[in-house]
Amino acid sequence: MQNNQDAIREAMRLAQTPAGQQLVQMLRQNGGQELQKAMEQAAYGDYAAAKQALSAMLSNPEAQKLLKQMGGSNGPNGR
Repeated sequence: MQNNQDAIREAMRLAQTPAGQQLVQMLRQNGGQELQKAMEQAAYGDYAAAKQALSAMLSNPEAQKLLKQMGGSNGPNGR
């Protein structure tokens, strides 16, 4: 449980960076309903479903570029 809480805190920290804010905006524009669903799944503890939903949205080249700017080639956990 602590690992998930740490991951959530790290994701929230990264979302506050300029690249993170751009990424969140892009996700809202391109997949608003999917993003909302993933956030709800995570809030209810279904991290696997949330990760799966986000992975699909984050697979495009623009999202990958922003993820690299945030600190890892595969996103926040890809360090």
